[in-house]
Parts: sequence; C-alpha cells; structure tokens
Amino acid sequence: MARTPNSEGTEQRRGRGRGGEGGERDGRGRGRGGPEAARPEREENEFVDKLVHINRVAKVVKGGRRFAFAALVVVGDAKGRVGYGSGKAREVPEAIRKATEQAKRNMIKVNLREGRTLHHDVTGHFGAGRVVLRAAPAGTGIIAGGPMRAVFETMGVADVVAKCLGTSNPHNMIKATFDALVSLNSPRSVAAKRGKKVGDIIGRRDGAAAATAA
Repeated sequence: MARTPNSEGTEQRRGRGRGGEGGERDGRGRGRGGPEAARPEREENEFVDKLVHINRVAKVVKGGRRFAFAALVVVGDAKGRVGYGSGKAREVPEAIRKATEQAKRNMIKVNLREGRTLHHDVTGHFGAGRVVLRAAPAGTGIIAGGPMRAVFETMGVADVVAKCLGTSNPHNMIKATFDALVSLNSPRSVAAKRGKKVGDIIGRRDGAAAATAA
C-alpha cells in the first residue's frame, strides 16, 4: 500500500519532535532543574536532627484500640543554631516529620565561647523542670543527661557540664534547657549594652575566675 504525502509528513514531524526539538527541550529542562533539585538536599544536610522521645497513646473505640504517636525532635546545624519541635500522627515517621519541620521553624542562635562551650554559667526552668548549665574547659566533653545531651550535640557544643534538678520529663527538660540558652549573653553584647570595650569585660571575667580559683 502506497503512503500518501500527508502521512509521510506526519511521520517526519513526529520523528523530529521526539529526537530533535523534543530531546533538546528535555535536555535543557533537566539542565536547569539539576542545581535547583540539589539545593534542598544541601539544605537538608546542613542540619542534624535527633529523636529525643516518642510517646504512644491508645484510644479505646468500638472494635479495638486506635494508636497514635507523639515525637519530640531536636534539630541543629552544629554551629550554634538549635531548635526543638513536637509532632503527633497515627504513624511514627509522620510524627517525626512534623516535629522536625516545627523544630526548623523555631530555631534560635546561641553564641558559643571559642565555638565549643558556653560563655558563662546559667540556669533555666520550665514548669517543674530546672537545669543548671556550666561552661567547661577544653577536653571535658558533654556531661549531661539524654534530652540535654541531644540539644548540645546538635548545637555543636563540645565541652559543657549540665545537671537537671526536679522532673525528668523530656519535654520540660528540653524547654528548661532552651530557657537557659536564651538567657545567655556574650561579652560583645554585654559590652554594647554597658558602653564598654570587649577587652574590659573579658579581663574582668578572667580576673574574677582567677580570684575564685585562688
């Protein structure tokens, strides 16, 4: 059966559309989409998240029990930024995802001394929970309980001594720890408030520490 000119032209146009112009458009589209697709992955890799606590609750309904999960997650960039969040869902992965997103939205910036420890001792409380955070010399490590240890590890603190007084509820411990971190002051901020130089503030702090040790 002989092919008509219209059918040959249609086949040629279809062939050019697949291999020629269509392939170029697909290639350009993939080329532009590559960096944009990689950018969210780099942002995800910048943060370190730790699951602090997960609670399972059961609701008794007709025909059985219905389970739900509540997750508490701490997220940080290991450079002084840290946040916490909680999420509830019928499945554990979904609860963790909700908690992680909330933690990323509620991140705070904490100024660290030499990038490894706190500038000064501080206390924090929330509800029945009370925590004491103390700066430590190099090589001390993180001496803290489970929930507080997760906060310091994700924040990037290498040397700190922490103690929880009162309740051991993970939620109260985390909130009390953040209450203490928010009240931290760096020498630069104190000098700016008092109208002095940073050297004066640091010199007085070192002199007081030496006098206490003596």
